[in-house]
Amino acid sequence: MDGVHKRYGEKRALDGLDLVVGSGTVHGVLGPNGAGKTTAVRIVSTLLRHDAGRVTVASLDVRERAGEVRRRIGLLGQHAAVDDQLGGRQNLEMFGRLYHLGARRAGSRANELLERFGLADTGRKAVKQYSGGMRRRLDLAASLITDPDVLFLDEPTTGLDPRGRTEVWDAVRSLVGGGTTVLLTTQYLDEADQLADRISLIDHGRAVAEGTPDELKARVGGDRIDVVLRDASRLAEAAALLGGEDL
Repeated sequence: MDGVHKRYGEKRALDGLDLVVGSGTVHGVLGPNGAGKTTAVRIVSTLLRHDAGRVTVASLDVRERAGEVRRRIGLLGQHAAVDDQLGGRQNLEMFGRLYHLGARRAGSRANELLERFGLADTGRKAVKQYSGGMRRRLDLAASLITDPDVLFLDEPTTGLDPRGRTEVWDAVRSLVGGGTTVLLTTQYLDEADQLADRISLIDHGRAVAEGTPDELKARVGGDRIDVVLRDASRLAEAAALLGGEDL
């Protein structure tokens, strides 16, 4: 994303956002609610048109070559895409057919993904019987039905308990080990720290910092207390009492 802008009426959702994701890496996008994370994901996944700037995925312009982009990507949104009334295997087969896979290929791909995400034993059960973590893993499997090169994960663990979050984290790690490029949005510092090779911090539609988790933590530093003196002549006395000289 290069200088990307997006407005909803009078509201500025993205304000010149720059974002570069390295091939075969996990890039975390961290920010509070309303920072522009979901808008960015919808734009790169061709679900929303940006107002200005340039966006490419796998060197393909998302405006000019949207169809080709869609064939290269997978998307896991904030809300479940699977059908609670169907079994896990049925859901994956349905997604395969929606992506124009033949019946045999859709079935074999469903079996591969159920095995990969530890759901083979529950593939015939209705999804409504799944735990939160199992359901989210099935959602993730559905986003991979076409074996995409690039995967967009929009707050994939929101609402999950610690066990469910860990299950999703393990699944994401296995994807990256296989060479998939991942863009991950999250509100959780620990999630970005655990999964991301690099992190962009965004606020009000702009990237305000970018680096590895260790680099960003080093910039933050420790706790800080500001002390304001009524009498500036007592500065040396205050410094001695606080045990510091940087005043």
